[in-house]
Amino acid sequence: MNHAAGPAQAGETGPPQAVTANGPRIGRPWCLPLADRVLVVAVYYRTNLTMRQLAPLFGVSPTTVWRVIQRLGPLLAIAPVSRPTDATGRLWIVDGTLVPVRDRTVGASSRNYRFSANVQVIIDADTRLVVATARPGPGNKADAHVWRHSGLPDQCQGVTVLGDGAYINTGLVVPHRKGPGRPLLAGEEAGNKEHRRVRARVEHAIGRLKQYKILRDCRQHGDRLHHAVQGVAHMHNLALTA
Repeated sequence: MNHAAGPAQAGETGPPQAVTANGPRIGRPWCLPLADRVLVVAVYYRTNLTMRQLAPLFGVSPTTVWRVIQRLGPLLAIAPVSRPTDATGRLWIVDGTLVPVRDRTVGASSRNYRFSANVQVIIDADTRLVVATARPGPGNKADAHVWRHSGLPDQCQGVTVLGDGAYINTGLVVPHRKGPGRPLLAGEEAGNKEHRRVRARVEHAIGRLKQYKILRDCRQHGDRLHHAVQGVAHMHNLALTA
């Protein structure tokens, strides 16, 4: 991909700490404009291509691609949406999903027979927008355990949140369960059916998030998975509201 020369192109001279539209600049400027650097990160999240595969698409070196992703990834990891003022009157849904990872300090051997991290995702039941995501937990921990230590309960104060049977005893709205030697009542069966119908929305949302292949096999280490999840959630929300 060729780009016309401009004030932000490599090879130009100028003050060592010039202030540009991209913020304070120290040293050599980027060889790609800001819009293309954001596109590099978005394409990387969407395709999960390697640096060597991405570099020819943008006419730069693999090292430049790596630097762009390492620099912009954390900056794009903003909260998906801010908590609405009328949140107490809304319905949210939470579910956990396993993301295969390479970093053994983030993930753990889990039930999908891969080294994975458990990522908790909350969506708004009406808008289907991602409301919040938690820092990844070990993939061998139950959803209820990861939820309690995720910090998300503090963000859900006063909000009705639906979860599946894995979130029992967490304060969330979960399906009715059979008692010892007692089948479900007719009303409980109907309630569970409606619960499943509504809760399926979060599964559909997570399926759309995982269209970004970075969430199918994350090669990033440390906080990079968390940054990727938040960046993907933000792009998901933009796609729904465009």
